[in-house]
Amino acid sequence: MKTIDINNECDIETLRAGDAVSFSGVMYTARDAAHKRFVEALEKGEKLPIDLNGSAIYYAGPTPTREGEIIGSCGPTTSSRMDDYAPTLMDAGLRVMIGKGKRNSAVVESMIKNKAVYLIAVGGAAALIKSRITACEDVAYLDLGCEAVRKLTVRDLPLLVAIDSKGNSIL
Repeated sequence: MKTIDINNECDIETLRAGDAVSFSGVMYTARDAAHKRFVEALEKGEKLPIDLNGSAIYYAGPTPTREGEIIGSCGPTTSSRMDDYAPTLMDAGLRVMIGKGKRNSAVVESMIKNKAVYLIAVGGAAALIKSRITACEDVAYLDLGCEAVRKLTVRDLPLLVAIDSKGNSIL
């Protein structure tokens, strides 16, 4: 299993479709409603609530947090729901996308252009994923409820490279 540093372009470019990855560090949760707001803000020339440069977005909408816990259940959502927005966000610096399911050809082309990768998390493994989250902070669009943007700090989250920065895919 490879450990990656998403801020290191070399690490991302060495990943190959099918590689098992251990992800540690910061990622942001965002689903389609937040993606739409990100793109609208970029089109207006507004600053985003997160710095996309070199960032990772996890397509998830955590359930409410129980008392004494860091976060609620936090499994991946279907990535194709973000396909209309992903190329624009990659052009703005997004390097790693994490979710489940296939991506369209425009997303793959943008991944090659921007040297980005798409990692998949195991659907139905929300308890495992939750156990790897060490911190959670509300960041933006809290009116979206579970689809609000959150900053997650994770440790040793097991993922799989579904599409690498050259466009090779296991899907």
